[in-house]
Amino acid sequence: MPFSVSVRQVGSVTVVDISGMVTYNEAGALHETFLDLARKGRKHILLNLSNVTQLDSSGIGALARAFATVRGQGGDLKMTQLSKQVQRLLEITNLCTIFEDYPDETSALKSFD
Repeated sequence: MPFSVSVRQVGSVTVVDISGMVTYNEAGALHETFLDLARKGRKHILLNLSNVTQLDSSGIGALARAFATVRGQGGDLKMTQLSKQVQRLLEITNLCTIFEDYPDETSALKSFD
């Protein structure tokens, strides 16, 4: 599955759907997506990672930078539908302590209220 990022709005929450491999080559594009959202003033962001097939250290770095960017703007970034591989990497890197993750989009969206 090729890398892709799509953005959609659900009420006041911006949902970022990420698909494919998030590695060194894709990390820059992902970071640009979050910078663009910050410029647009989007403060409630939900990452849907259900279709992420691979995540490496650059991808993890891009997610950490996204978190810092959104929080720096006074916003909140949460995740939903983590694959076992992504969940394990977040645990190994201890990033699971900063990211809130939810099993499904509905519960994640409600958490922003």
